Amino acid sequence: MSVVDDAVDRVPQPLRDLLIKYNELIKFAIVGGTTFIIDSGIFYTLKLTVLDTKPVTAKIISGVIAVLVSYVLNREWSFKSRGGRRRDQEALLFFVVSGIGVILSFIPLVISSYVFDLRVPDVSLATENIADFISAYVIGNLLQMAFRFWAFRRWVFPDELEREIEELEEEFKGR
Repeated sequence: MSVVDDAVDRVPQPLRDLLIKYNELIKFAIVGGTTFIIDSGIFYTLKLTVLDTKPVTAKIISGVIAVLVSYVLNREWSFKSRGGRRRDQEALLFFVVSGIGVILSFIPLVISSYVFDLRVPDVSLATENIADFISAYVIGNLLQMAFRFWAFRRWVFPDELEREIEELEEEFKGR
């Protein structure tokens, strides 16, 4: 029995059913939180040390590392029971979907900044920073997360493998 199975067994029954029902979503969110910490930690470490004059380079490096970690964790943990694609196809789709997700995450910030003009000098610096945080980190990340979860389940990690296993189990039951 794994540590996760042991922990789930200790949860009261009504909540345990929800954890089991939404296990992929919960794992996906945990991976997202983990890679957010990795991305932020590497970004600020680089930005505050060796790349202090090159924040964009620091962000590119931290973002690439976070996406690579995200791919491995999602493939090996969040969507482990799914599959059916060759690894190269799966990886390509993962990075395309992730790229679309990044674009989606910028849309609320663009709207906040350029449609609602929540920029200095039209608003205070504090208002601009709060609006940027809410639009980019809250709304943008939620939009990106919802899209990526749906697209990963639909295209990157389809349940073809799961269906094949169920069909094999049914076949063996009939024997």
